[in-house]
Amino acid sequence: MEYKSLNKMLEASFRENWDKPALSNYQGVTLCYKDVAKRIKHLHMCFEACGLAKGDKVALCSRNQSNWGVSFLAVMTYGAVPVPILHEFKPGNIHYLVNHSDAKVFFVDEVIWENLSEAEMPGLYVIVQMNTLKYLFSRDESMTKVRDMLPESFANAFPEGFTPDDMDYYEDSPEELAMINYTSGTSGFSKGVMIPYRALMANIRFAGETAEPQMSCESEVVAMLPSAHMYGMMFEFLFEMTIGAHVHFLTRVPGPKVILNALKDVRPDIVISVPLVIEKVYKTQIKPQIDRNKTFMRIPILSQTILKRFRNGIIDAFGGRFEEIIIGGAAFNPEVEKFLHKIHFPFTVGYGMTECAPLITYCKWYKSKVGSCGKVITDCEIRIDSENPAKIPGEIQVRGANVFMGYYKNDEATAASFTDDGWFKTGDMGVIDKDGYLFLRGRSKCMILGPSGQNIYPEELEAVVNNVSYVVDSLVIEDEGSLVALVYPDYHQAELDGLSTGQLEKKLIDALPEINAALPNYANIKKMEFLPEDFERTPKRSIKRYMYQRSGK
Repeated sequence: MEYKSLNKMLEASFRENWDKPALSNYQGVTLCYKDVAKRIKHLHMCFEACGLAKGDKVALCSRNQSNWGVSFLAVMTYGAVPVPILHEFKPGNIHYLVNHSDAKVFFVDEVIWENLSEAEMPGLYVIVQMNTLKYLFSRDESMTKVRDMLPESFANAFPEGFTPDDMDYYEDSPEELAMINYTSGTSGFSKGVMIPYRALMANIRFAGETAEPQMSCESEVVAMLPSAHMYGMMFEFLFEMTIGAHVHFLTRVPGPKVILNALKDVRPDIVISVPLVIEKVYKTQIKPQIDRNKTFMRIPILSQTILKRFRNGIIDAFGGRFEEIIIGGAAFNPEVEKFLHKIHFPFTVGYGMTECAPLITYCKWYKSKVGSCGKVITDCEIRIDSENPAKIPGEIQVRGANVFMGYYKNDEATAASFTDDGWFKTGDMGVIDKDGYLFLRGRSKCMILGPSGQNIYPEELEAVVNNVSYVVDSLVIEDEGSLVALVYPDYHQAELDGLSTGQLEKKLIDALPEINAALPNYANIKKMEFLPEDFERTPKRSIKRYMYQRSGK
């Protein structure tokens, strides 16, 4: 397919949708495309004044908000390289990543800035407060003066007002570096993923080709995932900007209640989610009703009526207007997935990685298979490193337009991530059936070797543990040759139900035989240990597994 410049695509979208809403802070200010374009031009003038060159790096660290979108687009359309940094990172990590990326400009949320210091980031020209787009620091006083004079300079430059014809965005090329995205993986320290424009365009093209009905400038989307993470950035923001859609940012950490309220208010055309949100709704709202209606569920006519009521209830909870919910970012609980399939709920599970910007496999909800994460996307190939890819799990390897260029300033990690014949090694294990559907079997780094050489994927064991009442989440680890389930219980719900901490923990331990009955003998869990607080998590809500590992055999 002929390559089209992403920045010129954005320019055309802004021009065509000039007066339409573009970015909103949920229950706050709304910027139309013309407002975003005007702010972008302001920032371009600032970039020029502070000597920012094409290809220079610009770091962004903030909670989701409209000005995050404005800043990101301003950097990219200027021809510089945005470096989104997750705002959940610790101050020392943020300092390190700003320096490691060689950023010259830093956009930062005022709350985050309170714990940072310009002295720790000596390479910066300017630090900009994300909320107001005002300078917090400039290396040279002349840069601050330029910023103070900007309103007058802008008015002089555009005496008739800023119009669609005044936009002229940088024209990118396929192999050019578009952005650096630092991973928040569960297995160790962040690496800077260098994503070329061709990878962004591969994802955007696929999204445009597969949306049914076609998303358009009339579409509404709620951005609930961190925009600094590739999954949320691509499918809750960047793709939408190329078609003139309206994005509503949840500006604070979105718990399930906040998310569901926003979805009811906005009524989005599509919902992008991680499993945790769906699983929470199922566990707190649906499963108790199933348990109460077990007798009626055995009667076929009543069962269908009850299941239809469940389906309509969940659809209404997520806004009632969406085409489908696309789930990704972590393993999906099998019990929840089977139930949603049973009631014909419009959801699908995709698979991707930051290194693929991010999508690798996907299919429409009505074509999906239980346990699968779809088929490979266009302009991409996958293979399984196994003697029998349909039955024996092997590493998933990827090749295509969506694959990254390498890790920034880390040639060793880059070389280790590709095979000799140029395929990207995902580190994930899976099988592909005869119809081309991919089934994940866990992370190869997380795999535990059983007593007789069996491959044990802890994610599969955790799915069984998580089905037990009062389990919020779990992590299965190996400790001196035995499998141990680390469990974070729902202490609050137990207290409401009249259970003491001791009674709750005993109840969960007593469930071990039932858990092990559902597992192979070689994968039986020997004991449970309880956490007083939730696991340390990445922004996409995956557990940081590396923090809980112990010695093996």
